[in-house]
Amino acid sequence: MLPILVLLFMELPFSAQGKHGNKMLLEKTSGLFLYQLVGTWGQLLFPKPWKEFRLWYDDRRAKGIKPFLDGMISTGWYKKMGERIWSPWFIKFIHSRGYFNIYTKFPDEKSLSVSHRDAGVNYGKTAGPDSQLLDENSLDFDFPEMKSLSTMKKYDFCFREVVSGRIVWSLNDLGSILPSVQKKEAVLLVSLFGVSETVTRNLLCHFERLNIWNYIFIGPATDFLFHLAQRGHPVIDADGFLEDIKSFKSLRIQESNARLIKEILLKAYVVKKGLELGYNTWVVDGNMVFVDNEIFLDPMDNFYAGESLDLFYVKNSPSAHKIWTHDFLHDAAAMGDKIALPSDTVNFASVMAKLVGQKGIRFKRIDEKSFGMKIGNQNLNQALETNKKVVYWFRELDMNSIQKHLQEMNLWVIDNDSSCRAVVCHNS
Repeated sequence: MLPILVLLFMELPFSAQGKHGNKMLLEKTSGLFLYQLVGTWGQLLFPKPWKEFRLWYDDRRAKGIKPFLDGMISTGWYKKMGERIWSPWFIKFIHSRGYFNIYTKFPDEKSLSVSHRDAGVNYGKTAGPDSQLLDENSLDFDFPEMKSLSTMKKYDFCFREVVSGRIVWSLNDLGSILPSVQKKEAVLLVSLFGVSETVTRNLLCHFERLNIWNYIFIGPATDFLFHLAQRGHPVIDADGFLEDIKSFKSLRIQESNARLIKEILLKAYVVKKGLELGYNTWVVDGNMVFVDNEIFLDPMDNFYAGESLDLFYVKNSPSAHKIWTHDFLHDAAAMGDKIALPSDTVNFASVMAKLVGQKGIRFKRIDEKSFGMKIGNQNLNQALETNKKVVYWFRELDMNSIQKHLQEMNLWVIDNDSSCRAVVCHNS
């Protein structure tokens, strides 16, 4: 259920509060919508979420935590005014929990409440009313009916639309959802197999920083996966998707290799569907951090593969369409079943590269030493090496080591709530 904290009766400002926030463009008709940023004037606060906020607030104040959220004007307000204002705390709380507020939208910038902006604490001199008050005589339209929360449009702090509930359970679902995530005819498939919730949240913050939105997550059916979908991130339920793949049911797989084969087959099917739709596909493991987004510029080669780095690229090309058939997928699963495990270098990218090579198709191998930086249990106090595109690690690396390494490189960008430390808006 989508948490709603506040009903606001005021007309919206013209731009989102995050730096470089998008201009608020709404339909001219009246109605209700959801927006993360809370206005502190003219609100109706619901008791249950307000109590939740107060408990959260008291806990963090007792620990000496400040409501800093980089990229938001409210952080500057708090640094200047401190505890004389509570709105920075509430904004930080909403950002951390992924909550929304209900806003009204009436024609001609009319509102159910008006701030006259008289001279005082907030204004050095009187600025006049910020909107026109809606009264009985001006009701020349039907008052909008209350929509269900699932049908209301939702917008984040930057006023980007948030689309919840994009979950793939079948090939049909995949065909309808992939077009909603592609950008410049490219899709980024991110594997969450063996990836912790905290690492995933950190990765999402880097996606926001780098303005990467054409991703879709694939992983086991967990509460966290469905939580991501509720927060607006498209996901593939691997367990449900496997049930829809008929060719998988005919395979006899060694129990020791079952996890690897499932991953290979699932990712390969997503690539196949992407090719059918005319998309290029990047397949990457979630156990990495992108330093920049240059790797997603359209490469010249049709296939691009790592080895220990689990990164594989398939370009929408005649050679890809020629080999990426159902028989090819079956061969990939069979090849994975013959591999002796465990092995750090056995992953989707290495298996697919070997199979593509066996088909006589040329592919480009990534120079991992110059391309990426691998971290491990040793060699703490490492600085980020120059010109690296990604930082990555094997799944066996413990969470404490991952966090320490990334902190040293300024790549650990989540707070104690596992929420992004910053709101990063990009011009649309």
